[in-house]
Amino acid sequence: MNSGFYAACAGLIARTESLDTIANNLANSNTTGFRGRHSTFSSALVSAGHPNLSVLNQDANDYGSLGSTRLDTSQGVLTNTGNQLDVAIEGPGYLPVQTASEVVYTRAGNLRVSPQHQLTTAQGDPILGDSGPITIVGTDVSISQDGTISSDGAIAGKLKVVEFAPNVDLQNKGDNYYTAPAGSAKASPSSVIHQGTLEGSNVNSMTSVVELISAQREVESMRRVLTMFNSEMDKTAAQDLPRVS
Repeated sequence: MNSGFYAACAGLIARTESLDTIANNLANSNTTGFRGRHSTFSSALVSAGHPNLSVLNQDANDYGSLGSTRLDTSQGVLTNTGNQLDVAIEGPGYLPVQTASEVVYTRAGNLRVSPQHQLTTAQGDPILGDSGPITIVGTDVSISQDGTISSDGAIAGKLKVVEFAPNVDLQNKGDNYYTAPAGSAKASPSSVIHQGTLEGSNVNSMTSVVELISAQREVESMRRVLTMFNSEMDKTAAQDLPRVS
């Protein structure tokens, strides 16, 4: 009884957390440069250390849990906007951004020029170039495929584009920013910058809706199982235990 109760509870927690991940993906399906996350599940064998348990006991004590979530690094669709401050990255690269507390990374290329003439993200945080923040004074801005920025014919700076090893799992920071372990960023020579273009979210809305419905059904199933176990426990406590004397 207890094993089944705990297994259903662990399953409910795992599916609920997965539901939150899928819902966040769907909510950002139209967010520029957004990259979705996918849940990975694992099992926790609470009977570890007791090799003599029967197959039935092992199955009853094998609980599902949410192992982790991983970032989907597939390329989003590139869309031409004609805006000279819009840039899209084709390839594995990210743009480093200096926030008030740390350096973060983004694929969102809807850039701005601040009143202080700094190139910033839509949130107002400075984009970092090869030599730090980039200052743009002129109005006619040209950005080449290697990230070199010209303003009114003069070189203003160069976008710094970095990438990460496949085993580095970037973490969502919010505001379409990602964080990474210190020292894990390296130059991304294979990435190409496209001016006047934005990368859309790589979330497939239709697939995510199907995943959401499936996760909701699994959550409801686990809730019904927990209700059943709870009813059986109440019945045992009210009817069977008083007979033991």
